[in-house]
Amino acid sequence: MQKPLVFGITGLVIGLFLGFWGANSINRTSMLSTSSSTSPIAPFNGIANGGNMPQADIQEVLDQAQNEPKNFAVQMRTGDMYAQIGRFAEAVEFYKRGLAIRPEDKQGNLVLANAYFDARMFNDAVVQYRKVLSLTPEDNNARADLAGSLIELDPPNYDEAITEVETVLKADPKHEPSLFYLGIALTRKGEKDKAAEALKRLEEANPTNPLITRLRQNIES
Repeated sequence: MQKPLVFGITGLVIGLFLGFWGANSINRTSMLSTSSSTSPIAPFNGIANGGNMPQADIQEVLDQAQNEPKNFAVQMRTGDMYAQIGRFAEAVEFYKRGLAIRPEDKQGNLVLANAYFDARMFNDAVVQYRKVLSLTPEDNNARADLAGSLIELDPPNYDEAITEVETVLKADPKHEPSLFYLGIALTRKGEKDKAAEALKRLEEANPTNPLITRLRQNIES
């Protein structure tokens, strides 16, 4: 059943032995700074890098996923493979299979939330980030990504997004993702003076953060 999929994954870049727990280490800031000001914002939790994975190894993982449906690590690793090449809908399905085995796994819930976001399934992302925060309420990055998901809803929920990032900023006034999301939400609400204040705070927190340019473009557009 899985064999036809292998040709769509040729050239996959992932570490065979990283496993799903590695799927949260990439810094998404560079993705945000290079995308256009009108494109969706991206979560700051991401996907692991690794070495080139031979096609035979890819097929082995796919076969394992098919043959070992109750193997948590195998299902999550297969989700990682799909996430790594940008096929987030497939990644979601394998992460969900893994979480059916360990529903309270903290990292598993996080990578599923990220995959929902990247698949532009923002309603599901909101629900999933809330699940992550029920398990790890101190995860400021996840709370910021919840805000990002709320911003991207149709219709968006800017007020709740602002509430979430302000919660983070009370604990960590220089939390850069939250300052960025705050500025985006305020800009889209039409409150550009307040958004400019968020931009200033982000500049003071880290003058080299590439998100500064992205936020400024949003405010000025």
